Amino acid sequence: MLSNIGVPGLILILVLALIVFGPNKLPEIGRAFGKSIREFKQATDGITNEIKEEFKDEITDVKKLTK
Repeated sequence: MLSNIGVPGLILILVLALIVFGPNKLPEIGRAFGKSIREFKQATDGITNEIKEEFKDEITDVKKLTK
């Protein structure tokens, strides 16, 4: 989704953010955005690992039954 924006689109977004929030708020907003993205990634990684572990256990159970 974000790969379709391009450089001109990013510049436009940054200029609009600068106008709306002002230069003093932008670093704070950037840190909050980065932290949110990091937490979201950690949560999705955790869910993915849980699903992989669940399937791993089921696969080993099926292998034991077929032997």
